[in-house]
Amino acid sequence: MLNFTVDTEKCTQCGECARDCLYGIIGMDDHPFIREDKEDKCIRCQHCLAVCKPGAISIFGLNPADSAPLDGGLPDPERMETLIMGRRSVRRYKKAGADPALIRHLLEVVSHAPTAVNQQKTRLTVVDDPEAMDRFRERATTAALKVIREGRLPDGMERIADFLRGCESGEDVIFRNAPHLLVASAPSDTLAPMADCHIAMSYFELLANSHGLGTVWDGIAKAVITAIAPELQGVLGIPDDHQIICVMAFGKPAVKYHRSVQRSGENIFRAVP
Repeated sequence: MLNFTVDTEKCTQCGECARDCLYGIIGMDDHPFIREDKEDKCIRCQHCLAVCKPGAISIFGLNPADSAPLDGGLPDPERMETLIMGRRSVRRYKKAGADPALIRHLLEVVSHAPTAVNQQKTRLTVVDDPEAMDRFRERATTAALKVIREGRLPDGMERIADFLRGCESGEDVIFRNAPHLLVASAPSDTLAPMADCHIAMSYFELLANSHGLGTVWDGIAKAVITAIAPELQGVLGIPDDHQIICVMAFGKPAVKYHRSVQRSGENIFRAVP
């Protein structure tokens, strides 16, 4: 059941909810209604709730008054541009972890990231306890070095091995001493797992940066967890039917950048079909 209701006193009969419904589930009579023959096509996108200006539409029992209003709440373009151009890959972190409540809040916001056909199957697995992260760091480092020493490195991982050997001297080249880790995964049968996970992680990166946290897309950690020592996926509780798409280390940065860098824009091409 969609639990679709209309506050007829607020409804202006504008028809925006019906026009914006991707699968034409909503029809218009005196007021909007759900077409019973199409009800099972709903992908739970909540466009109807979001597009209704007076807040007359409720679906799934949700109260539109509990949604964040968009008018006046969006960042101005200049600040958004500075955030995008100013984010850096941080590889130096303070030992102290971020506030767990903040991490939880960031992930709850990021759960709004779009997914193909609104499947919402992206899983965000976080290590939010610095002590737990230290245990995982030691376990991952030990496992990776063991594979290298025993000559069991998967083909194509030679370059990664060169980096990992730095761990032998005590340097954490896998996680860069970050106090937290975030793993984005999705079931293999998801329509667009690669895109879904990268979008969610990109949202997290920008949002975390706006709160003063540093992040780094951690390809070395992904290689260790997925290919070199795949038993680590179980340690993190990643479901067996999931594929890990991307890994990010994050925390309070021990470095401060003061300006954006400058790009040439040479990768931009204007198409004239």
